[in-house]
Amino acid sequence: YSFCTLLLVTIMPADVKHPIKRVQVFGKRKTAIAVATVTKSAQCNIKVNGVPIRQIPNDTLRAKIAEAVSTVGSAKFSRLKINVSVRGGGQVSQAYAARQAIAKGLVAYLQKYSNESEKMEVKNLFAKTDKTLLIADPRRAETKKWGRHSARTRFTKSYR
Repeated sequence: YSFCTLLLVTIMPADVKHPIKRVQVFGKRKTAIAVATVTKSAQCNIKVNGVPIRQIPNDTLRAKIAEAVSTVGSAKFSRLKINVSVRGGGQVSQAYAARQAIAKGLVAYLQKYSNESEKMEVKNLFAKTDKTLLIADPRRAETKKWGRHSARTRFTKSYR
């Protein structure tokens, strides 16, 4: 070993581990549950069930999912990698759960790794645009009752 390599080995150990900046949050809509993992990254990368947002086939659902990004601006998401895993429900419920998870993920990330004023600014923008970006909708489908067609409608009464 030369003096330079010994100096480098003693000054800069190779196995220095930096803590990974990561936040995990969830979003819900009806029976769909989305879990978003927000991680610090070199560039913005948002995926829903392993598919990048730009490759989601339905235009309206893609716009709804990207609404969380467009509300606060892409600059806030520029150094974040977001992986969203969605299960249950239909396509629309999954899209709404994913957008809520993305919005809540950004707020939680700013809460943990940034200052309070920036977090409140983003939170107020989300609340002003659409409160379901941060707050889950508690409405659920009513269960079917026995002796009826559905939850409310009864069978037609016939006298003959």
